[in-house]
Amino acid sequence: MSEDLASLAKDRGIRYFMISYTDLFGVQRAKLVPASAIAEMQQDGAGFAGFATWLDMTPAHPDLFAMPDAAAVVQLPWRKEVAWVAADCVMENKPVLQAPRTILKNMVAAAAGQGLRVKTGVEAEFFLIDPDGAVISDGKDNASKPCYDQLALMRRYDVIAEICDHMQELGWKPYQNDHEDANGQFEMNWAFDDALITADRHSFFKFMVRSVAEKHGLRATFMPKPFPNLTGSGCHIHVSVWDESGTTNKFHDDSDEMGLSQQGYHFLGGIMKHAEAIAAITNPTVNSYKRINAPRTMSGATWSPNTVTWTGNNRTHMVRVPGKGRFELRLPDGAVNPYLLQAVVIAVGLSGIASKADPGKRLDIDMYALGHTVKDAPRLPLNLLDALRAFDRDDALKAALGTEFSEAYLNLKRNDWNNYSAQFTEWERATTLDI
Repeated sequence: MSEDLASLAKDRGIRYFMISYTDLFGVQRAKLVPASAIAEMQQDGAGFAGFATWLDMTPAHPDLFAMPDAAAVVQLPWRKEVAWVAADCVMENKPVLQAPRTILKNMVAAAAGQGLRVKTGVEAEFFLIDPDGAVISDGKDNASKPCYDQLALMRRYDVIAEICDHMQELGWKPYQNDHEDANGQFEMNWAFDDALITADRHSFFKFMVRSVAEKHGLRATFMPKPFPNLTGSGCHIHVSVWDESGTTNKFHDDSDEMGLSQQGYHFLGGIMKHAEAIAAITNPTVNSYKRINAPRTMSGATWSPNTVTWTGNNRTHMVRVPGKGRFELRLPDGAVNPYLLQAVVIAVGLSGIASKADPGKRLDIDMYALGHTVKDAPRLPLNLLDALRAFDRDDALKAALGTEFSEAYLNLKRNDWNNYSAQFTEWERATTLDI
């Protein structure tokens, strides 16, 4: 692929570029730049007012410039005259240290400094709902156990197949699509890759799913728990660590019962040690904790953890080891920032390797049925405020992600919690009006 975006535009018939960055709340921000101006933008960046987005800045801050990363350009399969390109944020010629993609690139560099290459895959679940967001879009999708329902899947064939076709065209190697455990809920899977590539694709995937859904008169949401009686949307992440060349899986050990190397166990130990703190990143909204701490849903299971435990091939725990040389973290949800997800996993994993962290005892029980018998495992936070407090206490994690990011994130998320707490709800009216 050419590094010269102007030449790329000429070769591919691209008329416009969307120079895009993701802010601290996971919102994608973009400017639409004509191809005639992309050479200048590639050199100098597209200007933004950082305060106007979810970054911890003021109106007095200088211009923020989004520098397009030509290696991450994606020509829109459904509108080929437009190309999306992930960008890195700079201000006064210096990286913006609170910007999510910058944080991830720093963590990737930290891993590379140890001769390690982190590869990941994500399972981004979403709902297809009516445009007003009130109900799922398919009234016939009402089974009590709708997971893998082929009729419901085929009723949304036009949307799902179009998205999958786009992923194939882009070379992502999609390999399966299914109806998930909630009515109206779907998951689409593509091949794992280096952490930054996965994050860029995850970011673009959310944009693509929403765009295609709108094209079909629907709305797609990655909200963790949009309906109280239905299973929430997770974003499970599969993690393995390779050598610098990307050819040898350093987590893989055939002599181990679980197929994990000592380095793999230590990485997992870092995840377990910091789990309560990373929830502030992996589960970043007030609504996130409606998924983690949900009562049993209509299908009979929440499919989300509430306790810090790990296991083999058992989906009722926070971490499972489904095969040799990798593990699946089931904590993150659909609202997770694609870049911060990868960054925080690498941060705590490298910390675990450095300290030779012990992941603790493997549990093979059904946590949904017998979780109450586990007395010595930490519980995940009950709400966003508890998660933010856990993150704030974790000085090692804050240092690994960077002081500027950690302070900015905590400031904005605390304000988010305070805004939520100021709301007067119908529950309050129903339960306290006559006290």
